[in-house]
Amino acid sequence: MDRLNDRKPAGFLMDIIIICAKRFIKSILRILLIGIFIEAVSFASGSNQTNPIVNTEELITLGKWNESRLNQIINESSQLKDVSKRIDFLSEKFLNVHYQESTLIGDISTPEVFVIDLEGVDCFTYVDYVEAMRLSNSFHEFRENLRTVRYRSGSVSFLNRNHFFTDWEYFNSSHVDDITEKIGGDKTKTALKTLNEKMDGAYFLPGIPPKERKVHFIPSHALDDEILLKLRSGDYIGIYSNLDGLDVSHVGILIKHTDKVYLRHASSLDQHRKVIDEDFMSYISNKPGIVIFRPK
Repeated sequence: MDRLNDRKPAGFLMDIIIICAKRFIKSILRILLIGIFIEAVSFASGSNQTNPIVNTEELITLGKWNESRLNQIINESSQLKDVSKRIDFLSEKFLNVHYQESTLIGDISTPEVFVIDLEGVDCFTYVDYVEAMRLSNSFHEFRENLRTVRYRSGSVSFLNRNHFFTDWEYFNSSHVDDITEKIGGDKTKTALKTLNEKMDGAYFLPGIPPKERKVHFIPSHALDDEILLKLRSGDYIGIYSNLDGLDVSHVGILIKHTDKVYLRHASSLDQHRKVIDEDFMSYISNKPGIVIFRPK
């Protein structure tokens, strides 16, 4: 009993020390959190970036822009009645945006998320964004048009996503025409492809049923000045693939400036890793051929 009584003052003192220590730690954490908050506010106020909008159905990242600036850009582009000039204007805004793989979310076992990621693009999402913007007068319309450009009937799901370039011809035919045969004439070749099915029978995209499709393309060696004259700024260019199961291996946008012809595209090459303008004829010189879609 005496020993217990002897311990009470020491135990009480220890409790006081622990309580004081806890309060001190909480104060320090509070100061740190306030500092972090002030730093974040300072960054946000000095930046054009908009915080990502994230939920189970959407992921929206605007990169170097904010909604107000995008509204301005899209509205300004809508005043350009010439489609070629409109696409040139919009696609140019993406120059130097960095290349980013796998920006979309969803597969056969993962729910599809509607993604707008303007911080980084791959070749296909780049043309998705440009095409949806050129159909729009505002950022709100862009969001809605992107659904119909990327998904059949605008229904967001992995199965409805336009996974292949030629899906645009079939499901976005109100917006683009396949003009490959018209441009290439008797130089045009046609290949019957079973899209998504590799030579060994495996799928590029598990869960997506293979589909037979005729793919028209102009061999690169057949491209001459006569064909180049028929091409316009804003034409969507697919780089034809010789691989079984694929229609194209890459996509970009043809741009004509005076006597220069460029492919504006999101390049995955290590020396670029961003959206660039590249001499068109040099780029395709070692490629099998091209597929041409023209916006209406």
